[in-house]
Amino acid sequence: MNDISPVQTIGLPQPFVDGPEKVTGKAMYAADFSAADALVGRILRSPVAHAKIVSVDTARAEALAGVLAVVTGEDCADTHGVLPIAMNEWALARYRVRYRGEPVAAVAAVDEATAQQALALIEVEYEELPAYFTAEEARAEGAIDLHEERPGNIERDVHFDLGDVDGGMAEADLVREMTFQCAEVCQAQMEPHAAFAEYDTARERLTMRSSTQVPYYVHLMLARVLGIDKLQVRVVKPYIGGGFGSRTETLQSELAAALLARKAGRSVKVVLSREETFITHRGRPESQLRMKVGMRKDGTITAVDFEAVQRGGAYSDYGIVTILYAGSMIYGIYDITSARFEGYRVLTNTPPCGAFRGHGTVKTRFAFESLIDDMAIELGLDPFEVRRANLLQAPTMTENDLLVNSYGLDECLDWVEQASGWRQRKGKLGPYRGLGMACSHYISGASKPKHWTGEPHATIHLRVDWDASITLLTGAAEIGQGSSTVMAQCVAETLGVDMGRIRVISSDSALTPKDNGSYSSRVTYMVGNASIDAAQNLKAKLIEAAARKLEIAPEDVECLGEVYRGGQQDQGLSFDEVVMEALGGEGTLTVKGIFDTIPESWGGRKYRGAAIGGTMAFSYAAQVVEVAVDPDTAEITVEKVWVAHDCGKALNPLSVEGQVQGSVWMGMGQAMTEETRLHDGLLLHANMLDYRVPTIVDSPPIEVKIVEAADPHGPFGAKEAGEGSLSGFLPALTNAVADAIGVRATELPLTPDRLLDLLEKTALAERAGGKEVA
Repeated sequence: MNDISPVQTIGLPQPFVDGPEKVTGKAMYAADFSAADALVGRILRSPVAHAKIVSVDTARAEALAGVLAVVTGEDCADTHGVLPIAMNEWALARYRVRYRGEPVAAVAAVDEATAQQALALIEVEYEELPAYFTAEEARAEGAIDLHEERPGNIERDVHFDLGDVDGGMAEADLVREMTFQCAEVCQAQMEPHAAFAEYDTARERLTMRSSTQVPYYVHLMLARVLGIDKLQVRVVKPYIGGGFGSRTETLQSELAAALLARKAGRSVKVVLSREETFITHRGRPESQLRMKVGMRKDGTITAVDFEAVQRGGAYSDYGIVTILYAGSMIYGIYDITSARFEGYRVLTNTPPCGAFRGHGTVKTRFAFESLIDDMAIELGLDPFEVRRANLLQAPTMTENDLLVNSYGLDECLDWVEQASGWRQRKGKLGPYRGLGMACSHYISGASKPKHWTGEPHATIHLRVDWDASITLLTGAAEIGQGSSTVMAQCVAETLGVDMGRIRVISSDSALTPKDNGSYSSRVTYMVGNASIDAAQNLKAKLIEAAARKLEIAPEDVECLGEVYRGGQQDQGLSFDEVVMEALGGEGTLTVKGIFDTIPESWGGRKYRGAAIGGTMAFSYAAQVVEVAVDPDTAEITVEKVWVAHDCGKALNPLSVEGQVQGSVWMGMGQAMTEETRLHDGLLLHANMLDYRVPTIVDSPPIEVKIVEAADPHGPFGAKEAGEGSLSGFLPALTNAVADAIGVRATELPLTPDRLLDLLEKTALAERAGGKEVA
């Protein structure tokens, strides 16, 4: 027995606990659910971008055979929204429509054909209003307000001025300013939005299954919009085919399905088409950015002056948070003492924008890393040298009260520089080939929840019964990132048992404890810590039981995972025996684990823009991108990417590597091809043919290095791993293109036509003697 030791799971590659269901086709997604009496739900959408709703006549649709329910904005008890201070959207438009495609009515019928026919019979009279499709139009003098409570169509303006920006600029050896234009982009997740609502008329209870990242917030909004008590609602999150932020709020498809199910007294399934999913949007906003930086000759940054204007779409959604993050995340990566930010989130007659992987930080990082790269070249400095001149020293508190407890950016820089052969190869790759680098970071969950209830940030329940299996109950949403696997690992590692003992049941409000959802990379950090806490509480109970059985003091029990013993010569008790002893006189063991953020991470300074709160930990990443540019077509080929990501501790290295590669790949789409285009408010790309996302054919080799600068508060030292590497790809790509052909791209996506136009303007300017050519 002397060689017995606890089973190790942390730090070892683990297959996902829900993998078998996915690869065998057994996994049930929202659109897979049905019932014998299930109806088909369809949504009528506005054909105009901005108008008063004069009347909605549903009589003909209601009279159509096979139609069991028709609902409009009049059936909604209240508005909804993801933030308590910005709930200004109706599930079905009431009084006004504010973008083309906004839901106006919904029908439930016995089949698709009847539902579509019913939509055609609904008569809506509109009184058109001026529509604004750009932030500039919406902010212009004389523009009417989309929402009365938002004068000037400003959803949120943010201003902060920390340190001595003007003094910093004055003492700099070089001051440069650039403007950047970044397109709006969609998440383009694999699974269209879907919702399956069941209404129990006898008990007046609603059960919702939908493709969501935030079951708890869906629960809240269903109760609010239907005007019922929360106890009448059950939300079950099934398997989900990607989220990336588009499902971090309650969507109209979920609310419409619920309204229809209640009115029909039946089950209703609403599955959006790909076009409707694009219209629902909630993607990353189009942004105009102005970035000004002061720098000394040695590369140290003296000051930053930054302005961002975001086209937010017709409703608030995450707008307030997005514009706050855009400014606040100037900090936390480099040692910056003076920064000024002017941020404007503008309401427009376009589909609402929301949260997107790397929320609020991606375009800020693109502008910043592009500008300092250009300044490094002008000063004759190596880009790596400039980044190293501005590294932080952890632990530290930034000027805007962001707490940095662990910091592995220096190690990330060292690895990508060496792995890419930067010193040996930079500037020596031949014509039309180049290397570029950039750094990035991201939060490990916000320290303040969106809906403050006083409850812990995360709660886990563990249950052990006569079969000696461990059931892990969590409200956290597994959306493909591997969170259920991480929680099982945390419990298994703490107890020292095989993961095969653990069954994970997640995201069912009738069974599992509340969780705020999967967003802002909060789950591993927060729910992982709660899982460890629960496992420690269970372990204490099992040690007490083993002590009773062994007739020794609890402190003398040696826990070896599958064996509990009282000494080296003791054969000990098996896990099953200890469980049976613990059950005696008590029955099923149920324990709870919780996690709350520490007060230091809340951020204490009161300035406009501090409201996002801090974070418990930051991830850090550095990457080098190698490109080849076709001189005739301006087509860019990404030859290879080297990326190092500091995740604190890789709980599951297999998952971490996949998440980092996915971040880089998603960043490549935004940098090179993805763009939301509109004509009079009508989406021009609302399908997977016209909206160009990278495919496996486009994907370059991505070499990943996992850096582990353990965080003192993270679960086993872990930090986030799924978002921080995304934003670094955009500037690394444009820096590589600048190295290859000598032109600086400031507009994304960098498509061949844009690059050709940039080359032409540069050539004309050179022939004109350096004068700028419009």
